[in-house]
Amino acid sequence: MANGRLYHLSHCTYTCQYHLVFAPRYREKILADNYIKQELKRIFKSIAKWKGFKIHAWHIGDDHIHLYFTILPKYSVAYAVAIIKGKSSAWIKKKTKKIPQGSLWNTGYYVSTAGLDEWAVKRYVENQSHHNITNLKLPLK
Repeated sequence: MANGRLYHLSHCTYTCQYHLVFAPRYREKILADNYIKQELKRIFKSIAKWKGFKIHAWHIGDDHIHLYFTILPKYSVAYAVAIIKGKSSAWIKKKTKKIPQGSLWNTGYYVSTAGLDEWAVKRYVENQSHHNITNLKLPLK
């Protein structure tokens, strides 16, 4: 399906790559548990396979998630985000009782197109844990 950075369908050639960031409701650190992180990775893989998304990189922090992924051109970004957040919330709640009742995810999110900076976005997402530690060491002026 992929040829370098371009994807092909019978009727189009495309590259619909996005960087998505979203957080649990009230920015709680409920994602700190390793079991929940592993289950979310498995769930994101299942959603990607089901909908034809391709996940290039991800980082599941203690209080937020970064996903760098490609979607099919027939889907809107809002639809892709709704599927990712909605299904992951429902499926993780069935797997563990550690998640509080109510909505798991905050209603808002950040999304941007990767475009020509795709490698910079991918490196940023993959190095998120190192990036956060580095930022904490910056001196205040």
